[in-house]
Amino acid sequence: MLNEERVVLMTKMASYEANEGKKSLAIGSYFRSDYIGWQVLKSIISATIAFVVVFAMYIFYDFEVFMMEIYKMDLLEFARNVLFFYLGTVGAYAFISYVVYSVKYSRARKSLRIYHSNLQHLASLYKNEKNG
Repeated sequence: MLNEERVVLMTKMASYEANEGKKSLAIGSYFRSDYIGWQVLKSIISATIAFVVVFAMYIFYDFEVFMMEIYKMDLLEFARNVLFFYLGTVGAYAFISYVVYSVKYSRARKSLRIYHSNLQHLASLYKNEKNG
């Protein structure tokens, strides 16, 4: 005889595993610091590439004027400004990534806790049916 509560629970769990569960299980396989650190590192690399591309576009946009002005400008001050903007951009991007991936990790862990409690509940339903 089919137990309706067990069927509903199994359907709910199968739906979770097929959709949200894949991502949550992948995230849950990491320690918190490892997952967040890896994601922030990827974000820093992406921000660096984006900064280089935008900076190159800025320079090449009016390259002739830049080349004329390069002899008049203080190159050390220019490099300092570029470094300041780079560090600001990457720092902001890393901070935002840290916050986003911390929340994402917390939600995945919470979701996995619910999933595991459903597994335990399902196991107890099987055990009760077997004993009773």
